[in-house]
Amino acid sequence: MLIGSNIGFEENGKNEMFERPVLILRKFNKYILWALPLTRSKKGGDFYYRITQGEEDDSVVILSQIRLISSKRLLRKMRMMKQAEFEEIKNKVKKFLP
Repeated sequence: MLIGSNIGFEENGKNEMFERPVLILRKFNKYILWALPLTRSKKGGDFYYRITQGEEDDSVVILSQIRLISSKRLLRKMRMMKQAEFEEIKNKVKKFLP
């Protein structure tokens, strides 16, 4: 996803296009979706969820930085995750919503 330059404590993208991997949480239509940025930093606490894909391939979902984005920002599909793990992430995000 092309995320742009960060403001404050937001996660910044990499290289000149500010690319960052994201987890698509919900697609509303073919143009708009909710995305959660991922990081390789070992972060813990209520605002993070660790995805285990193999020792060198672990990622952390940043639950507190959910974003509504255009599907035009997406560059490529990287992988699918297990449904049970996806449901657990959705339940954690719901705890932050009113």
